[in-house]
Amino acid sequence: MKRILEGTSRRIFAAFAVLVLLFAAASTFAFAGMKEVHEGLHNVRAQEEQVRTVLELASAARDVYAHVAHTIILGNSSHRALFAAARDHALQLAAQVQEEQRDPAASALAGSIATSLEDLDEGFRDRLLPAVESHDHARIEAEHAVEQALVADVQQRVDQIARLTLARIGDFEQHASAIQHATVRWTLLCLAGAPFAAIAMGIYLGRSIARPVARLSAGAALIAKGDLSTRIELGGNDEFAQLARQFNDMTTSLQADQAMLLQSERLAGVGRLAAGVAHEINNPLTVILGYVRLLRRDARGRLATDLAAVEEEAIRCQEIVEGLLDLSRPLASLGEPVELREVVEAVTSRLRDAGRLSGVAVRIDGRGTVSGNAERLRQVALNLIKNAAEAAGPRGEVSVEIDSQGDAVVMRIIDSGPGLTDEQRRRLFEPFFTTKAAGTGLGLAVSRAIAHAHGGEIEAANASPRGALFTLRLPAMPGRAS
Repeated sequence: MKRILEGTSRRIFAAFAVLVLLFAAASTFAFAGMKEVHEGLHNVRAQEEQVRTVLELASAARDVYAHVAHTIILGNSSHRALFAAARDHALQLAAQVQEEQRDPAASALAGSIATSLEDLDEGFRDRLLPAVESHDHARIEAEHAVEQALVADVQQRVDQIARLTLARIGDFEQHASAIQHATVRWTLLCLAGAPFAAIAMGIYLGRSIARPVARLSAGAALIAKGDLSTRIELGGNDEFAQLARQFNDMTTSLQADQAMLLQSERLAGVGRLAAGVAHEINNPLTVILGYVRLLRRDARGRLATDLAAVEEEAIRCQEIVEGLLDLSRPLASLGEPVELREVVEAVTSRLRDAGRLSGVAVRIDGRGTVSGNAERLRQVALNLIKNAAEAAGPRGEVSVEIDSQGDAVVMRIIDSGPGLTDEQRRRLFEPFFTTKAAGTGLGLAVSRAIAHAHGGEIEAANASPRGALFTLRLPAMPGRAS
């Protein structure tokens, strides 16, 4: 039952786990999208700061050029210090832009801007200022053109960096929009699929738990009403199928126990009947047999034939009475050691001497010692071997195998006859059931009763490839079990 509950718990847990996983997936998609968008926004802010730094660099480059222009206009070096300060600020911004840029192209552009600013500084200090101080107008115009070209180149590269940064911002905005739509789509898909998953899990639980439980309950109700033929058929190999098989095994066992109880009641009834009337019947039968045998001494012709028939029927009645007495007679001395091989050999010799084997070959293998009543066990062996010889027929074979198995001794009697039908196997040990014209139907019933009294059992089956197999199982003699 614990395993069944554990299996059921696993199914229920799996069903709810699917729903939880769906909601977890939806939450995961939502949080992952939000996280990516948040990181992207942080990146956009950083890139916006880079754009501001780039614009400041453009303004600083213009300031540097303004001091160059003022120097030319004023015709002196009064803006030297101001030029140096503007130059240092522009170089600092160029280094900052180069450090902040993750794009190799933008970083290279920032590095070239720093180089152009250094060239601008070198041209201003080494060539333009001396020309201004010496009032060399031709040289001033030439150097001014060089300085102006350098500033224009710086402005152009600053614009390129700004465009690259703005393009990255635009790409991310598109990416963020795509992430947002994908997150919403997958989240809605998971949430929309949750009801369908819940329905599917409900159907799954209904089929795997509720339906088997209902069938088990219905079968148990029929069994409770006494219908032991009920069989609960559940496919698969799960806990419910195992429980159904256990129910079926239980009902089969109950049927067998009920059949044994019924047989025991029949035997008890027969025993009580035998105890009440056996002596009353046996005494008249003895008298009848005595007179019949006296009359047969002098009888001739038809009278002798009739007296022989009367004697035969009287003997049959006497055998029936003896069988009834055997069913009711208690066993004595169950503790003596009995060697089954010796019992079988003695019985076989007796049957052969009486001409009851009719050319049947009997083979005996093995040995084993049991604790019991030798005379009653000899009666069991006699019934089983005689029945096997009659089933095998003339020139047939009977094999008797004795084997010690743990705390039991098993004797198998196998004949070469036609075997047993299902009807015969079902009723074989019932009192008065017989397939023989002259049988009493008490031999096997008495044999099983003797086996039960010894704590053993007799079972009947069909042998392979043909014939019948009777198995007698008895407890081994203490101290002699193998």
